[in-house]
Amino acid sequence: MTASGTGRLEQKESGPASEEERERSHRQIIAVMPGLMAGMFLSALDQMVMSSSIRTIADDLGGLQLQAWATTAYLITSTVSTPLYGKLSDIYGRKPLFVTAILAFVLGSLACAAAQSMHQLALFRGLQGLGGGGLMAVAMAITADLVPPRERARYQSRSMTVWLSASLLGPLIGGLFAGADEFLGLTGWRWIFLLNAPIGALALIVVVRVLNLPHRRKDQRTDYWGAAAITAGTVPLLLLAEQGQQRGWTSAWSLVCCLLGVLGFVAFLLVERRMGESALIPLHLFRVQTFSVAIAVSMLVGGGMFGAISVVPLYLQIVGGSSPVAAGLMMLPMMLGVVISTVASSRILKRGGSYKAFPVTGAALTGVGMFGFRMMTVDTPAWVPMLILVAFGIGIGNCTRTLMVAAQNSVPVADIGSSTASLTFFRQVAGVFGVALFLSVLFGALPGRLEHAAARADVVSVLAEPAVASDRDNEPFFEFMDSRRQGLSDSSFLERVDPRLSRVFRESFDAATDRVFLIGGVLMCITAVLAAFMKEVPLRELSAAQLAERAASSDAAE
Repeated sequence: MTASGTGRLEQKESGPASEEERERSHRQIIAVMPGLMAGMFLSALDQMVMSSSIRTIADDLGGLQLQAWATTAYLITSTVSTPLYGKLSDIYGRKPLFVTAILAFVLGSLACAAAQSMHQLALFRGLQGLGGGGLMAVAMAITADLVPPRERARYQSRSMTVWLSASLLGPLIGGLFAGADEFLGLTGWRWIFLLNAPIGALALIVVVRVLNLPHRRKDQRTDYWGAAAITAGTVPLLLLAEQGQQRGWTSAWSLVCCLLGVLGFVAFLLVERRMGESALIPLHLFRVQTFSVAIAVSMLVGGGMFGAISVVPLYLQIVGGSSPVAAGLMMLPMMLGVVISTVASSRILKRGGSYKAFPVTGAALTGVGMFGFRMMTVDTPAWVPMLILVAFGIGIGNCTRTLMVAAQNSVPVADIGSSTASLTFFRQVAGVFGVALFLSVLFGALPGRLEHAAARADVVSVLAEPAVASDRDNEPFFEFMDSRRQGLSDSSFLERVDPRLSRVFRESFDAATDRVFLIGGVLMCITAVLAAFMKEVPLRELSAAQLAERAASSDAAE
């Protein structure tokens, strides 16, 4: 069925759902939701666990200097494969693509558990990412198929429990297994990957047995050239974002990556224009004003959100003096805010309220949260950042979920998979660059702030003491002051340095983050203004599956 034909069908058949249709849809959603949540939980938990255990894994495999590649390989394959999953699920149906994603992720996890070197682990993480790219995108597309836009936020609140659970369990599971020398005859960290097998099996069983969506296969070509072009454009840019700070943003390597990325995306646009309806990301979607604005707003939110999330735990550890685990737990109020906003928005949308107000107020509230962090100092009580994080989470929740509903609702139902994957793809790429930008600004400003603080009379007298200058525990402080360290992978040295130097470092770090949160706050204000221009399309009262059922009944009657 063509997009225009689907549009006429929606206009003709999109009356209110009957009580029987709503009941049948609700039963199917409840039945398939455990499988969808298990699939999303796989992806969310893996990210949380790996962040807390990668250093231990790298030490055991003897490749600490290669640890970044294990993360980068997953990031590249999961990001690049996301739009491909969306398009193929539109053509061949959601079920086979979701099953494929689960199988690829589980097989990649089992291979990671058997890795004998960091090179092997990076390779297998890439395989795992090929599945991870489809777990979220296809699951959200399935939700869009089953749930009408007006009801969608109600069920999306349940998916937030996945992220909340992963945020709670991830660091604990990662620390538990990574810290165990051996468990049931295997090195402890290998169970981090083996744990994915039973979760994946649960998702497979539920999806295979319960998920039965009506689907009309599209008679379209597969956009292999588009997939190759978007890969050629995305990989260099992701490598640039991941390693640009270490290699230098103006180095020859960075400039080559930037050039290759631009050329790749230019080639992608040319291919997509030629492919038309068969394009991996159909360009006609961007002629829909609501979809285009949703993509732009989502990218700005993704860049600001992921960038801030990368800086806030560091702030809590360095300035607040919290341990890594405590800082992770202090981020939970943000997840609470996301849940609160999702529940509230679901009730308002169900009553037919305006959804454009959510990204506008959400971006503005996120900006307020960033300005709030900018005003904090070393002596700010611990409850203040936690309160700000609740507001921060409410703002993020209002933006992310509502933008997805708006994008899915504005395009023909035949393109829901492509629209879902496109928004996820662009937000993820923007998020990677947001993290790179925020951390680059932070650690670029830190040496200057330290140098400025070291010029104060009270600090000069401390630095002049022979015992301070000769103490090896104080070396990390001087390395940062002399710009010999560009990152902060371990903040434990602050517990060993002279307390007076520790105080200076914390104050300098707080001053360096001022610029970061200022940029983030201004970015969110711009996002709020842009979101205000989004055209509000009335939410459909039928899901894609219900529309397909009515279409089948209409065809049978004719």
